[in-house]
Amino acid sequence: MATPELRSDCSRCFGLCCVLLPFAAESGFGVDKPSGTPCLNLLSDDRCGIHDTLRQDGWPGCTVFECFGAGQQVSQVVYAGVSWREQDNLGEMAAVLSVMRQLHELLVHLGEVDRRSPDPATGPVRKEIELLTAAEPEPLLHADVDELQRRVGELLAGASDRVRRRWPAAADRTRADLAGRRLTGDLRGWTFRGAVLIAADLRGADLDDVDLLGADLRDTDVRGCDLSSALFLTQPQVNAARGDAATTLPAGLTRPRHWPA
Repeated sequence: MATPELRSDCSRCFGLCCVLLPFAAESGFGVDKPSGTPCLNLLSDDRCGIHDTLRQDGWPGCTVFECFGAGQQVSQVVYAGVSWREQDNLGEMAAVLSVMRQLHELLVHLGEVDRRSPDPATGPVRKEIELLTAAEPEPLLHADVDELQRRVGELLAGASDRVRRRWPAAADRTRADLAGRRLTGDLRGWTFRGAVLIAADLRGADLDDVDLLGADLRDTDVRGCDLSSALFLTQPQVNAARGDAATTLPAGLTRPRHWPA
């Protein structure tokens, strides 16, 4: 069994996110669109007709989204290269894509545990998830994803504690509402798990080993920040934040094209 890719490759996907996912104009997708309806910008070859001008044309939500490689896994493995255009089960495909994206995100986080604070307990869980990513639709749709998330969550919490223990004075801001707040100074080792940091200003803060698992970073100002050691920071979070050429990201994450150079 091949190890699943954990970064999107739209050239090997059938534009599944543009068809199977619902859109809302108020969320930055230009128009309202139900699940199963192709986006009006989707071309016959499954490319986006306005890919290079999404933000200028009022579709910033598309520049934030990342499937962690679930799109090509569903397209090429689960459905063996048969496009949605040749099937009549779009509801099933949408549910499979949702499950696959969650599984791939769990694998992304487990990979970070291996890099930052290895734990032998991650191996069996990773193998279990990888086997599911290669499964047919029925076992995927019957998988207990909530239980997997719970087990992976315990592994992530343990790794975070081990990494951040060198900052004994670090504050815990788990699920805190910090929207619009100015946060500066020594934030080394702080926990922002599930915190709301919408439009928060983190410029000038020392962010070594901060835990950002599930934090809402929409319009969070991280210009000039060093996020290279941030824990569990994902590409969608980066895409949603406001950074610049001086913002340093962890290895494996890509600087968004819409950030000023």
